[in-house]
Amino acid sequence: MANESIDILYLIDRLEELVARSFQVPLSSHVAVHRQRLLDLIDRMRVAMPADIRGAREVLQKQEEVLAQAQEEAARIIARAQTELEERLKDEAVVRAAAERAQQIVREGEERAQALVRDAETQARERLDEAQRSAQQQMEEADLYALQTMRRLETQINNFLSTIRKGIETMEERGH
Repeated sequence: MANESIDILYLIDRLEELVARSFQVPLSSHVAVHRQRLLDLIDRMRVAMPADIRGAREVLQKQEEVLAQAQEEAARIIARAQTELEERLKDEAVVRAAAERAQQIVREGEERAQALVRDAETQARERLDEAQRSAQQQMEEADLYALQTMRRLETQINNFLSTIRKGIETMEERGH
């Protein structure tokens, strides 16, 4: 998580450096930026951002695996109960007890499967919430850094414009 934040901040620094080293268009506040370098940086920023989202996807995939395991276990318990019931049905004196035991095993299996499913869903929700919080925090940090960078650039550009205006005024005062 901290690594991805550093990667994003590093890429924003590279973006700022690209703009700072760009050729300024004379008599304007525009700069000419190398298009391919800018697009490459943007692509790298996109790749660096969604790691937490991939993590959330893995959490959901894990949840599906846990659910499948719970269903398989429930099926095994039910199959075992049915086998046990069939074996006990052979003896008439045990039929009633076997039916009750089979129902109890099925109930226990269903309750256990439901508990596993609930636990898996809770765990998946918690991990997804954490991943979303982390992603949101990284986005906010990146936005704050970008805002600070743009403000510094704005100050530099305003200083350049002020210098240019003073030069123009000086030239106009000389009668040109």
